[in-house]
Amino acid sequence: MSYNAPGTPNPYAAYPPQAPAPSPVPQSKAVGPLLMIATIMMGLMAGLFFAYDISVMPGLARTDDRTYVDAMQNFNALIDGNGLFGMAFIGALLAAAVAAFLEFRRGRRGTALWIGAAAVLYLVALMITFSVNIPLNNELAAAGDPAKITDFSIVDKFKGTWETSNIVRTLVCTAALGFLARALVLHGRNSVVSAAVAAPAMRPYGV
Repeated sequence: MSYNAPGTPNPYAAYPPQAPAPSPVPQSKAVGPLLMIATIMMGLMAGLFFAYDISVMPGLARTDDRTYVDAMQNFNALIDGNGLFGMAFIGALLAAAVAAFLEFRRGRRGTALWIGAAAVLYLVALMITFSVNIPLNNELAAAGDPAKITDFSIVDKFKGTWETSNIVRTLVCTAALGFLARALVLHGRNSVVSAAVAAPAMRPYGV
C-alpha cells in the first residue's frame, strides 16, 4: 500500500480509468460461407438460363419441329435427374435466406437488405419456373415419342412463352447475383470493423 504526502501529486492521476469498450456484436462464422455459397449458386443458375437464351434455344429454332421436341425432351430429362442442378436450384434460395436472417439478427440491416432482396428476386424466378416453364416441359413430355407426333403446336408455345419467360429468369437471376455481390462487399467491410472493435486497446502503464 503506497502513501502520498499531502500536496504530493498522484503519479497515477494522469491515467484515469478507461471506460470499458463496447461489447462487439456477436459473430457468426456461418454468414460468410453461406453468402459465398448463395453467390456461386446464383451465378450458376443465371449462367444456365443465359446459355439457353443465347445458344440452346436459338440453335433449336434452326431445326425442324421433330428435332426441336426430341432435343428439348432430352434436355429436360437430363436436368430433372441431375442432383447438382437440384442443389443449385434450391440451394441458392436457402443459402441466401439463412444468410439474410443471420445478418439481420446481428444488426447488419444494410447487408441483410441486399441479401434479402436477392432472395426475393430469385423467388420470383422460381415462381416463373413453376408456373410457366415446368408446365410446358410437362406438356412436352406428355406429347410422347417425337417420331409419332403429328401436332407440333407445342413448339410454338416454347418459341414464344417458354423462351420469353426464360429471358425474364435470366434478368432476374443476374440482378440477384449483383445484389449478392454487393452484400459480399458489405459483409467484408463489416467483418473488418468488427475485428477492429474486438481488438484490445493499448493502455499506457503508470510510473
